[in-house]
Amino acid sequence: MKLKDLASKPKLIQVILDDEDTVASYGESLEFYTYDRQPIQTFMKLASTQGTDNEAMLELVRKMILDEQGKEIITEEVSIPGPVLMRAITKIVATLGK
Repeated sequence: MKLKDLASKPKLIQVILDDEDTVASYGESLEFYTYDRQPIQTFMKLASTQGTDNEAMLELVRKMILDEQGKEIITEEVSIPGPVLMRAITKIVATLGK
């Protein structure tokens, strides 16, 4: 297979937080969306800031936590609970690693 055969435009995919703690806290799983691939600049920044610059990592991930229309869920006026944010970040990093 040629590498160029794997190249395509990013697609919005559903991500489900269905871990035991999330379901226990909210009575059901939570869903959000992200793109199945990120621009190389975003991917490299995320990789280089992991564990060293939490503020920069949160800014990058904030842009990856989207609704079904591809719009950012977290804005300057709106946020999500901290534990859910950490689970979403973990899930995004795991998704990008596949």
